[in-house]
Amino acid sequence: MRFLAALLFTVFFAGTALAGQCPSLVSQIDQQLQSAQLDSETKADIKALRDKGESLHQQGKHAESVEVLKKAISKLDGMS
Repeated sequence: MRFLAALLFTVFFAGTALAGQCPSLVSQIDQQLQSAQLDSETKADIKALRDKGESLHQQGKHAESVEVLKKAISKLDGMS
């Protein structure tokens, strides 16, 4: 019983931690996009990833959202 309680506790707080990370990643992407010198195709790709990550966050799929948003940030960092 303790194991189950510990597992539920861990899963709940891990999901909450990821949920809080999504909006800050979206904000980071928005800030970087303002100052980045990108061609229109790359900028569109990054915006699409950003929008997909935000949508996943709103659907409660926080782990997937973080993965997509980090992919957008990685792409931005590689282009800057």
